[in-house]
Amino acid sequence: MLPLSMVGVGERHMISRVTGKEDVRQHLADLGFVPGEVVSVISDTGDGNVIVNIKETRLGITSQMASKIMVD
Repeated sequence: MLPLSMVGVGERHMISRVTGKEDVRQHLADLGFVPGEVVSVISDTGDGNVIVNIKETRLGITSQMASKIMVD
């Protein structure tokens, strides 16, 4: 298990859990980051943000948020 922030571009992984405070976990769940969902990193912008594909939607999240999403 590793955080989404450590995943390479183009890799697909299944979310195993989301860590952090309740409000952070709820915000990520509202965006679709829930256990069992497949997520892939589209690009690492280099400025601390990551663009991911989840549920056929592209989202930009900070590397801090990506570090709260644990994948297999």
